[in-house]
Amino acid sequence: MQPFPRDRLAPRTVDRVRHVLRPGWARSVLVRRTASVMLVFVAVAVTVAGHRSEQSRAIVVAAHDLMPGRAVVATDLAIREIPGGLIPAGALRLTADGVGRTVAGRVRAGEVITDTRLLSARLPAQLTGRPDARLVPVRLSDETVTSLLREGDVVDVLTAGDEQPGSTSVLARGAVVALSSVSPDNGVLASGRSGARPVLLAMAESAAHRVAAAGLDASLAVVVH
Repeated sequence: MQPFPRDRLAPRTVDRVRHVLRPGWARSVLVRRTASVMLVFVAVAVTVAGHRSEQSRAIVVAAHDLMPGRAVVATDLAIREIPGGLIPAGALRLTADGVGRTVAGRVRAGEVITDTRLLSARLPAQLTGRPDARLVPVRLSDETVTSLLREGDVVDVLTAGDEQPGSTSVLARGAVVALSSVSPDNGVLASGRSGARPVLLAMAESAAHRVAAAGLDASLAVVVH
């Protein structure tokens, strides 16, 4: 007796599994084409996103070298188109945002002007990370040390102690130099009493009061971190 012929229109479960695991030529082509289309869409999306981030934007740059302590005027600034991916945080977009403010550190010609490069009410907090920070002009007893300080240096402010000879008292820790002294020839931060040139330090409010009071009648020194 011959076996009952299998109906081709009713495949067995085993046949269905084999069909899925071993797709035919047409199905393989369809899978490859679908994958290719998806890769093309991904490449286009990445290209468009990169193009948007690289679009040039107008920002403020220094028209020439600027020295610390200089009051910015309109001719000190210029507008330049820069790719979006190269623009630093805090970059100024309008020259009016910089005019009248004081340069906090030496700026090279063509350098992007950011909010931390110019003195403002927000600068002490930006430098120290403390919302109550204040700026204090300090005249150090040693003019040589004053000339060595640069913007961004972190220092401790000390004065002579009253307890015993040779002792010191720490008035402020972790103060940040916001504006270093500039020679009188440049016309900024001119000499005060005893010919000492001041350094502008950012520090906590309580420390700022101590330093300002001590500077009235005592010699001050700093230790650089």
